[in-house]
Amino acid sequence: TLVAAALAATALADNPSPYEPAPYKPAPYKPAPYKPAPYKPHSEYKDEAPQPFAYQYGVKDGYSGADFDKKEEQDAYGNLQGEYRVALPDGRTQIVTYNANHENGFVADVRYEGEASYPEYKPDYKPSPYKPAPYKPAPYKPAPYQPAPSYEA
Repeated sequence: TLVAAALAATALADNPSPYEPAPYKPAPYKPAPYKPAPYKPHSEYKDEAPQPFAYQYGVKDGYSGADFDKKEEQDAYGNLQGEYRVALPDGRTQIVTYNANHENGFVADVRYEGEASYPEYKPDYKPSPYKPAPYKPAPYKPAPYQPAPSYEA
């Protein structure tokens, strides 16, 4: 049966199919002419009147040591004024008073209250005394002597 199948396959392979593939002729490539999109600004600037506001907040947390506060206000003409305070790690308080407007820009006055103190570092532990192990040299044991091999020709 294997021989018969091989003969049938050979006989059928000799006859080409009566159908031919359709001719394929793609249209020539022609890119569209370049034309940039018209320019449209993303958003137009709107000169809006200043909105008056005032706010303040503060934090005094003894656990973390966070200690600061801020207050700020703006009038109907856009003049901004404010102040913030920060407790610094060296014990001083930094106070920044600022004003901002369209004529002078941002103007800040920085001052400090208190004296800076840097306490001397003292570790919370005492290191254990150094006690090296006593020195005991190992006894000297030389390797046994073995003469090198000799060859005679």
